[in-house]
Amino acid sequence: MDCIFCKIIARGEVPSTQVYEDREVYAFLDINPVNLGHTLVVPKKHYKTLFEIPDGELGTLGVCVKKIASAVKTALSADGINVSMNNGSAAGQIVHHAHIHIIPRHEKDGFKHWQGRRGYINDEEKEKTAAKIKSAL
Repeated sequence: MDCIFCKIIARGEVPSTQVYEDREVYAFLDINPVNLGHTLVVPKKHYKTLFEIPDGELGTLGVCVKKIASAVKTALSADGINVSMNNGSAAGQIVHHAHIHIIPRHEKDGFKHWQGRRGYINDEEKEKTAAKIKSAL
């Protein structure tokens, strides 16, 4: 497998700056950080996206994300934390090994979020969309 994260985690072929490791999870600093301390939390087993991670392992991953996010916030005196995950190329996923970003935030750090589009969807379309999602659950 030619996965960069598998090369980092499982085989040690690519160096990383590790911040956490246990039996199922590995966390390291992003090499292209949004802010200082930008950390990636990665399941050691190769799963392409969130949707492939078994529920039990996802729970373990979530607990680690919370623990690491708290440590990042404290260590860097961050004003806030963004926790995000891109799933699929259309969502901005570049490395196709599931991973969660922990990004420390500081007031006036210049990092911008996407803007919502008020009025983009009318009430009828909202109801139709909600119904589609409910039926898929």
